[in-house]
Amino acid sequence: MLQLINVCKSYTTADFTQTALDHVSVAFRDNEFVAVLGPSGSGKTTMLNIIGGLDHYDDGNLLIDGVSTSEYKDRDWDAYRNNRIGFVFQAYNLIPHQTILENVELALTLSGVSRAERRQRAVEALGRVGLAEHVSKKPSQLSGGQMQRVAIARALINDPEILLADEPTGALDSKTSVQIMDLLTEIADDRLVIMVTHNPELAQRYATRIVTLADGVIRDDTRPFDPAAENSPRRTAKQARRTSMSFLTALSLSFKNLLTKKGRTLMTAFAGSIGIIGIAAILSLANGVNSYIANVEEETLSEYPLQIQDQGFDMTSMMGLGSGAEGSSAEKAQDDAPDDDSGKPVHESKMIASTFDSIGSNDLASLKGYFDSGESGVESYVSSIEYGYNVTPQIFSSDTSGTVHQVNPDKSFASIGLGSSTASNGIMSSMMSTNIFYKLPDNMGMVEGQYDVMAGHWPENYDEIVLVLTPGGSVSDFMLYSMGLRDHAELESMVRAFANEEAVNAPSDSLSFSYDDLMSVTFKLVNAADFYQRDNEYGVWKDKSSDDAYMRNLVDNGETLKIAGVVKPKEGAKIASLQTGLYYPSSLVNHLIDQAGNTQIVQDQKANPATNVITGKSFADEESNQKNGNGFDMSSLFTIDGQKLQSA
Repeated sequence: MLQLINVCKSYTTADFTQTALDHVSVAFRDNEFVAVLGPSGSGKTTMLNIIGGLDHYDDGNLLIDGVSTSEYKDRDWDAYRNNRIGFVFQAYNLIPHQTILENVELALTLSGVSRAERRQRAVEALGRVGLAEHVSKKPSQLSGGQMQRVAIARALINDPEILLADEPTGALDSKTSVQIMDLLTEIADDRLVIMVTHNPELAQRYATRIVTLADGVIRDDTRPFDPAAENSPRRTAKQARRTSMSFLTALSLSFKNLLTKKGRTLMTAFAGSIGIIGIAAILSLANGVNSYIANVEEETLSEYPLQIQDQGFDMTSMMGLGSGAEGSSAEKAQDDAPDDDSGKPVHESKMIASTFDSIGSNDLASLKGYFDSGESGVESYVSSIEYGYNVTPQIFSSDTSGTVHQVNPDKSFASIGLGSSTASNGIMSSMMSTNIFYKLPDNMGMVEGQYDVMAGHWPENYDEIVLVLTPGGSVSDFMLYSMGLRDHAELESMVRAFANEEAVNAPSDSLSFSYDDLMSVTFKLVNAADFYQRDNEYGVWKDKSSDDAYMRNLVDNGETLKIAGVVKPKEGAKIASLQTGLYYPSSLVNHLIDQAGNTQIVQDQKANPATNVITGKSFADEESNQKNGNGFDMSSLFTIDGQKLQSA
């Protein structure tokens, strides 16, 4: 049973409001053929749409089998339309690219019925409306009456309790209209049929009840129904069918729909592809540029990392020295004096003071503790944090047949004031260094991608080093002297001639070597603590580094360092982190630290922290003598090579 109670519906456009239904109350029996008559604009179609759930009322109520729909949600209306309502439209609303069988099947497709069952039921429904022989035709191959029959068959396929027909004969001739009306009359034998029409003759002839509307109000009802007065049996509602569709079915319908308009589909796909490709190209370009910039930044910082030393020096402080650009406060004060320069004092310019004021000391131990605590958050901004220790591997040439030659730290140019050994300060030492040995970074991932391994491999053990060539694949002659591939006496001769302001005879030949030749070179590693020997008579440790026989024995028995690989920067590499030279792993430094910790001289010094075990004096006395000027030793101004003197 269907009942409308004081239903109101209006449509507002701008400041104009049109009332379609004005407090309409009407009830329908479960089994009757109702014709709704009225002029255009009287509210017939609006009432039909509200009954079918296609539109919602503003006020009042719609009862379905005594149940109010005022609290219905969208899913409730969907279930109502799918299970209890069948629609027959004046315009047919058939899908043109599908056959009439597929059009009728569509309602069952949305209900999740299997393919075989929905085809069988669709054929039966078309047979019922007299179209069993036309199941394979498209709507465009049918007449108007036949298309309306297809619409009726589609409305009946779900066996609805209520059939709503909006002007089903409006576009048909009189003969076809009679056929459609006969079919609706037959259908009305076992269900409620509500038909909107403008033709009063058809209504009078076929309908069992006529409801007349005018200006949104029911003006006449030939057979009104009062549910409270008539105790007609209530129909039991069918179990609701869920609305569903399989993914493959949806995909098939979508594909068929695309094929119906191939030109439009291709043009849309082409235009969409251009847009997608354009956006993808822009995003790719942006990501590529960002990646390139990030890569350049990372590679640049890998070659020029941010370094924090125990003493920092502001190089910019030297730029203004002697320029007079800033001047002292006294000089500025004099600028305001009269132009008469007679008797004007000459003021001091703080050049040295400004230079040393820019040197600051850093507490590296506290900084390391702060980084290791994890509280700094610096890890997200850096690729690697590495710590350097004041440990310089003492490396010698393996060939001790002549003189003992130390290659790290390099002392080749010590006689002319160059080399790491000429300066005790870390800053000055790094600026004046002539070393060719360097430590590899701990994070080798940043480095290995920048180089091609020409022979061998990167160091894997503490006693392995790697030779880094120039981008052109060459090696400097200075490295050849250090490696023993050129006669080191030749270098010493040139340095001596330069120091004596004599003509320097530099070799003009150019040598070539294979990778095997380079990798055949070995070096000797000596622990710095072994340079000292205990003097039991005086209870001190004596430096034996000037004793040639002692040093030759020390080098001969030292650990062997071998070149494990030869690498050079990749072709076209923008930045190379490592300069040309020989690189040892950080594990070598750790090895030397562990080794030194077990030596006797270190154990003695740790046991007597206040006394210098080399001089036998307390550190306090030595510091006091230096402050009082008593610590100056004339021997520090020059050195004497006893063996050279004896041979002369």
